[in-house]
Amino acid sequence: MSTAFLFSGQGAQYDGMGRELYEQYDSVKRTFDKASEILEIDMAELAFNQNEKLNWTPLTQPAILTLSHGIEQLMLEAGVKPDMVAGLSLGEYTALVSSEVFTFEDAVKLVHKRGQFMDQAVPEGVGAMAAVMGLESEVVEKICDEISETHYVQVANYNMPGQIVVAGIKEGVQVAIQKLEEAGAKKVIPLNVSGPFHTKLLEPAAKNLEVELQTIETKPFLYPVYSNTNARAYTSLEEVSNTLVQQVMSPVRFEQMICQMIADGADTFVELGPGKTLKTFVKKIDRSVTVMNVENDKQLHKAIETIAHTN
Repeated sequence: MSTAFLFSGQGAQYDGMGRELYEQYDSVKRTFDKASEILEIDMAELAFNQNEKLNWTPLTQPAILTLSHGIEQLMLEAGVKPDMVAGLSLGEYTALVSSEVFTFEDAVKLVHKRGQFMDQAVPEGVGAMAAVMGLESEVVEKICDEISETHYVQVANYNMPGQIVVAGIKEGVQVAIQKLEEAGAKKVIPLNVSGPFHTKLLEPAAKNLEVELQTIETKPFLYPVYSNTNARAYTSLEEVSNTLVQQVMSPVRFEQMICQMIADGADTFVELGPGKTLKTFVKKIDRSVTVMNVENDKQLHKAIETIAHTN
């Protein structure tokens, strides 16, 4: 049996996320306290007390990373280790911390800045994103290409069979919604996000991130980390910085990445962090694998038991 840990991405945050684990486990509280100290922001206050700032990208990203990393510590304390790791966009940074490429301290600072860069890259109201249900990727790509001749729009996420996200200039996304519905999409849902993430419009953020990444020390991989950008495991430390720079302005190939992990032997996936979005995606990608998520105490015990039982 081969276990993969998956780490939640932005959009999974919700008020009260992680409260139960924070109150019950010292190691989770320590993780939150450490992040609070590094960023001089009260992470518990941010995550648990109906704080509107939880949805502000520069704070959302470190908050999710903190909780996901804290949950992973509980898995490790119970003797459950992954054979490979990955995450959705932001979650890839948590995966790199898991594999000890980045320290938690460096990663918290890094994703805080990444959030700032992403937030500042495109003026508010200029960009948009929408989730497309029930259309083949080739059809979505073709429609985006046609619209882009006048208003830029592209595929931003390949999440799972039948769910693709498009992003770009607001006008482009509006035209795309209409055309995709005409082409037979079951549903096209505008997303409540602050920018057209994972498109070339985020290039200013990518350039700033590149400068920041040059200051971060990396250590050898403890176990394979899979990338959203090229849907395979990193082959060297030299790749990390360049791939993370590309990741900000390239489509998230989550579906392709999961297929590669399964091809490489993963048969059990555990999503660590708020929500169960990735669990849902993996189930739709391949029904034959075991999928769990951990965001509370009950799920934690269930995951530990299931993996211990099958090993």
